[in-house]
Amino acid sequence: MQLFFVDQRRVWKVGAVAGRSYAELSELFERRRLPRGTPILLDDTMRPVEPLTSWFRAMGLAGRDAKTMKAYAYTALMLFNFLATRGRDFASASEADLLEFRLWRREQAEETVGQAAWDRDSAALGQLYDYLVQRGQVPGRPWRPTGRTASLGSGVSRDLRVRHMELEQYLFCRDVGFGGLRPDASLDGTFRGWWPHRNRAACELALMTGMRLQEWSTLLLPEIGLTGGPKPATADVDLAACAKYQRPRSVYVPLGAMALMDPYLLLERPRIVAKAQRALRRRSRELFVIQRLDADSARIRGVLDGCTVTRVIKDMDPELRRIAVLETGDGLDPLAVFLGQGGAMLSFSGWDRVRWRAWERMQQWSNDREAPVLPRHCWCYHDLRHTFALRLLIYLTREALDDIKARKLPMATLLDHMVGNPLLVVQRRLGHAHPGTTYRYIRYLKDPMREVDDAFRNWDAAGGASYIALARHLLNLEEPGAPQR
Repeated sequence: MQLFFVDQRRVWKVGAVAGRSYAELSELFERRRLPRGTPILLDDTMRPVEPLTSWFRAMGLAGRDAKTMKAYAYTALMLFNFLATRGRDFASASEADLLEFRLWRREQAEETVGQAAWDRDSAALGQLYDYLVQRGQVPGRPWRPTGRTASLGSGVSRDLRVRHMELEQYLFCRDVGFGGLRPDASLDGTFRGWWPHRNRAACELALMTGMRLQEWSTLLLPEIGLTGGPKPATADVDLAACAKYQRPRSVYVPLGAMALMDPYLLLERPRIVAKAQRALRRRSRELFVIQRLDADSARIRGVLDGCTVTRVIKDMDPELRRIAVLETGDGLDPLAVFLGQGGAMLSFSGWDRVRWRAWERMQQWSNDREAPVLPRHCWCYHDLRHTFALRLLIYLTREALDDIKARKLPMATLLDHMVGNPLLVVQRRLGHAHPGTTYRYIRYLKDPMREVDDAFRNWDAAGGASYIALARHLLNLEEPGAPQR
């Protein structure tokens, strides 16, 4: 059994090598259209394995993102193999079989999974059996619903893990870790990192907008007004295809984030593009070569896979954005804001390497007197989103309270609550589907660990002998002449 994933770009890339002309490939794609990332399961004779392949195709045509389909495919394949060892298939599987599969995944497999990972597996199996019920292949899910849930999952909602930064921590992370400076803001002559202005600009953009990694790392120049003409002071970005669950929302890019991009746009990005010209020209047949941008920078027109097409920018998925380049007459200019080596949009794994190199630098300078207290584990980009949410929530809450106090109202009016409710504002900015997700941030408005420190600050064995003093006395370690307690 072999699992593959649809990738037309790779087919175009190796088509000539396999003896297929581009005309034949175009005809093949025209007859059978599948979204990129759709899983395909083939047996030893290279024939599709049913009903999984049909389910994968239905997911792809329903618009599921490639990451979700990939996770569901691996879960379904594991269950398929597990049932095969028992002489069963999806249609004949019983509740006991599914419960034994859960036990194997949680406790007996070579690599077991935790409750959170199993809940994701459970969701995949629920989707699979719902599809089989719709096809009439099974009468219903083989497991009975419990009082808490209708799935094999725990039904327990996990607490939101929120790590945020104080101002000193963020500046240390941005300037020392990502920017290669010393803790006193002076230049570090030993720094040998790549493109520090790009990394600082990305860090600032993530913090000031609250965007997720997939959202800010896949931004295109037209979306923030950087394709010709004067650079705008601020920008509004409409997210759609790159947002989580493709849920559209508008993001405001403030003055500070735009200003910190200037050194990168003026110094580093032109160097990256100039060095990448030969590689870009060599790959031009695989790229989306844009020939025209609409006046409002909402649509682009160019050549993709040998055909002239028009695309709405906000509806372009990350993979299409990675290959989008603008034909300037003097060369090919990648449309992505943040670039890596070869002029390509920096991948998620690439940004992860940047993050770990930054963390190593922060640890090297952690003993400096200018350095703030660092957490035990490496910062991740999502911590910047949490910092944005908490700072905005604190600010809006104080503004609402000051407004009520200034107007001498005992409580906010209904209109004030509807229009200026801090939680609803933050929910809209973050793109949360439900207010309950944003509500979890409330418990982090104050640092509970700091409150514990303050509460017990004067409790260090006051009024009596400490355990250390008692131990020293019992072991005859008292210094000569030391007063007895």
